[in-house]
Amino acid sequence: MKANHWMPALLPISVLATGCSFAPPYHVPASTPVPAQYQELDGWKPAMPMDTLPRGDWWQLFGDAQLNTLEARAADANQNLKAAYARLQQARAETRIARADLFPTLTASALAERARTSPNSPRFPAADETTGNDFNVEGDFSYEFDLWGRVRNEVASAKASQQASAADLVSLTLSIGAELASDYFNLCSADAQQLLVDQAVKDYQQSLQLTQNLYNGGAVPLGDVAQAQAQLENALTQAADIRLQREQTAHAIAVLVGANPSSFTVPLSPLPLDVTPPGVDPQLPSELLERRPDVAEAERRVASANAQIGVARAAYFPQFTLVASAGFNSTRTANWLSAPSRFWSVGPQLTAPIFEGGRLVAQTERAKAQYAEQVAQYRNVVLAAYQDVEDSLAALRQLEQEAQTAAAAVAAATVALQQAQYRYGAGAVTYLEVSSAETTALQAQLAAANIQTRRLTASVTLIKALGGGWQASQPLFSSN
Repeated sequence: MKANHWMPALLPISVLATGCSFAPPYHVPASTPVPAQYQELDGWKPAMPMDTLPRGDWWQLFGDAQLNTLEARAADANQNLKAAYARLQQARAETRIARADLFPTLTASALAERARTSPNSPRFPAADETTGNDFNVEGDFSYEFDLWGRVRNEVASAKASQQASAADLVSLTLSIGAELASDYFNLCSADAQQLLVDQAVKDYQQSLQLTQNLYNGGAVPLGDVAQAQAQLENALTQAADIRLQREQTAHAIAVLVGANPSSFTVPLSPLPLDVTPPGVDPQLPSELLERRPDVAEAERRVASANAQIGVARAAYFPQFTLVASAGFNSTRTANWLSAPSRFWSVGPQLTAPIFEGGRLVAQTERAKAQYAEQVAQYRNVVLAAYQDVEDSLAALRQLEQEAQTAAAAVAAATVALQQAQYRYGAGAVTYLEVSSAETTALQAQLAAANIQTRRLTASVTLIKALGGGWQASQPLFSSN
């Protein structure tokens, strides 16, 4: 039978090649019911939209030029981001590898050899020479008809994994930016606290000198001198500890921006005591699932696992492939590429599983279990997303109240210190009262500075919990 007699019979098969898939219809897994609003929104004042700011550069809300510079450096040089981008490139290559199976493969080969055949071989013709040449040029064609959707589901799974990797890159970018902002505000807070403690050290040194003079004049007992000395030494210890915290925070920032901690410095940037976090609009809970890149990543993992069920199911059915080859074969180079030396073959090939020892059943069960795992992880990510927002809203509301009480405590402690100093100067009290008032005032100032820092970092955490600057109107996934 000639090829042109049966080739038309393959046309119906090729038409069916894209008409079947064993992957279950995909739907985004249902999560917990979406609330109408966040529970912690009571008393919350949403911010006015700031459309003039870049959508992705959320840190510009804080209006700090040094923070903007550090964030830009981190985006360019952070090694974890470079690794995540490399993983995304791998995922894109995996998608192209899977897509290549949708097309025919064509290979070419050439052979020129001289060989000796054993005359004692049972298939050796007695009239032939034992030594001869073999010259061969051949082209091979192969195309699998994707009747059951195996290849298409492989492509869909790879594409979903690629999109998950893209979302992972966005999520990591957001996390690193938030970590950098938090570290930066902690460093600025350390600078502010350092100023407070350094000023306290100067005051305590003056108090010690004054007390020593009074003791020398017989106006105060030796215990007052010891008390002033202990107070000074405690302040010096606290100052050294704050410097250590700042150095370690600067080292952490160096790693985030891809710099060597041994040669990286951040200029002194004391956090103003009256700084307040910028307003952030939490938007609606229903929009959270569209904004969070980690939620998008988890959902794409579910889609990838769903497509793998179709791949596993397709393995039960026969695989149809059209194979063809053509070329020239001769024992002499003189007539190697002549018409009589040509050869060709073409025809369909069918491969069907007969006995696999339960392998196909196990592969299908594994694919279904992997899908169930991804669904559970997706739902857990959604729950964690709502928790992050609620925690951040609660923290900002409570810390705002704490900031007010801390400011009142600083004012009261300042008045108490002034009164203690007046009474001590009049000889009405011992230095212990002054020391206690000075310690209380310093601790109140440090506590207020710490609360301001926590408010800023809580604001950063809220922005991160809401998905950063990414908007639903912007494409999260690349079309590649």
